[in-house]
Amino acid sequence: MIDFWLAAGLLLLVALSFLLIPVLRERRVQREEDRTALNVALYQERVAELQAQQAEGVLDAAQLDSGRAEAARELLADTEGVAAPRVSRLGKPLPLLAAILVPVLGLGLYLHFGAADKVELTREFAQAPRSMEEMTLRLERAVAAQPDSAEGLYFLGRTYMAQERPAEAAKLFERAANLSGRQPELLGQWAQAQYFADGKKWSDKIQALTDEALKADPKEVTSLGLLGIAAFEGERYQEAIDYWNRLLAQLPADDKSREALQGGIARAAEKLQASGGKVAQAIAPKSAVLKVSVNLASELKGKVQPGDSVFIFARATSGPPAPLAARRLTVADLPVTLELSDADAMMPQLKLSNFPEVQLVARISRAGQPTAGEWIGRSGPLASSTTAPQTLTIDSPDK
Repeated sequence: MIDFWLAAGLLLLVALSFLLIPVLRERRVQREEDRTALNVALYQERVAELQAQQAEGVLDAAQLDSGRAEAARELLADTEGVAAPRVSRLGKPLPLLAAILVPVLGLGLYLHFGAADKVELTREFAQAPRSMEEMTLRLERAVAAQPDSAEGLYFLGRTYMAQERPAEAAKLFERAANLSGRQPELLGQWAQAQYFADGKKWSDKIQALTDEALKADPKEVTSLGLLGIAAFEGERYQEAIDYWNRLLAQLPADDKSREALQGGIARAAEKLQASGGKVAQAIAPKSAVLKVSVNLASELKGKVQPGDSVFIFARATSGPPAPLAARRLTVADLPVTLELSDADAMMPQLKLSNFPEVQLVARISRAGQPTAGEWIGRSGPLASSTTAPQTLTIDSPDK
């Protein structure tokens, strides 16, 4: 920040110089005019002395003319090089007033419309925080500088939750949800923070938030987990098991929270059985597995290199362009037979089983880019539930 103010000060001095130099130059011209007037007065005084001496008979006419010519030469020598006086239409007060008002006005406008606080925040975030308190302070300053940033509100809300400040977090998640069009994830975070802020007491407000979140996204994980907790606390153990099983199906296989979630399901089952109930058999979630054989057209074998990347993936024929399942190999691995399934999903919410119709694609990319390459092979549309083996040949230029 010091560098910024030094640079601003330097630019200010340059700007002031354009205003003050004419004023200083005007003062120098005034001094030259005063010196010229003095020389003229001295000349006139000298001529008067010469005329008095002639009248007294000390000088004759020739000597008078000679003395007058000498005084004229001295006057000419003293005034030589003096510039003609210039008339300023602005006057002296206006430049001086401008020299004062310009920096004051510029500083005021910058402090009102400028982004000094955001520049300082950018410099701070470039360095790792030394403590959680410092990180919290940075996020609070970021939210103050950008109060309409849903992302900043979200991160500050998460930080408050980690610091067990749910009431403050709930207010931030509410603002973030309203700014972002009430996204399901933010509604779930808001409901969770409100639940803990209310002392773990369920309310109509929390129920409405979770209902809205799951209506927009039935797989919203925070709402599923929260509803499971509320059901468990309310001794509705089968509901808790159902919600947590739905949540478990959304988590990646290596997610660290799976173990704790499975433990919660087991405790709910024990309590349900202890109360004389029976655990309902959970319906196994549907899955999709596509078996595909990929080979290279014979006319392309001399045009590719063994180390070129081969991307084999399935994508929805009607839906997001992102791959639903993908594998990466090299040309040296071809021909190859493999399976694409929900386990190869790029994102938990984008699985083969979530889309009724897909297309298989195999692309060769020398640069290793999955979205662009040199050669490609595509299948026609097929049901994601297809069990028959598929054959895919890379035989066309990738356009």
